[in-house]
Amino acid sequence: MIFNEHSNLRGQHAFLGASKYHWINYDQDKLAESYSKSLAVQRGIETHEFAALCIKRGQKLPRSRKTLNMFVNDSIGYNMRQEQILYFSDNCFGTADAISFSDKENKLRIHDLKTGVTPAHMEQLEIYAALFCLEYKKDPYNIDIELRIYQNDDIAILDPDRDDIFRIMELAKCFDPIINQIKKQEN
Repeated sequence: MIFNEHSNLRGQHAFLGASKYHWINYDQDKLAESYSKSLAVQRGIETHEFAALCIKRGQKLPRSRKTLNMFVNDSIGYNMRQEQILYFSDNCFGTADAISFSDKENKLRIHDLKTGVTPAHMEQLEIYAALFCLEYKKDPYNIDIELRIYQNDDIAILDPDRDDIFRIMELAKCFDPIINQIKKQEN
């Protein structure tokens, strides 16, 4: 048997494919709901890519109360870096949508763009703040921190409790060797 190549599909996964087999148990309504969610995820990815490009190029968007516009314009206004990886270890890292640290003001800013309707949680941004402090050897008690979530045409702003940031830092330091030990045992 000579199999067809389909080289243009290598590395891709069809919505109704074998690796996403749950669809065989769906009715038409569940299928439509699930596919709509997957489209929303793709739109979110594309929106983040567009926002990152605007920030990188310094291209502000028209002033408005729209989530994307506020996120892009504020990120440019605060001279933030887009899509910055914050790294503690191979087990503990993440990518902040927009981040800046001003040595002059001793202030950390982290902005996150949310395109979905599910309410976002500040814990994600607190983890980014902890990762920043771990990677750049900053004491969370000695810097100002402002965390912002842009979602549903609104901005949620938090000056986080430094004890929470410190606790996350300590958890990362405690959990990382545990994961490494499990990895060793698995090999």
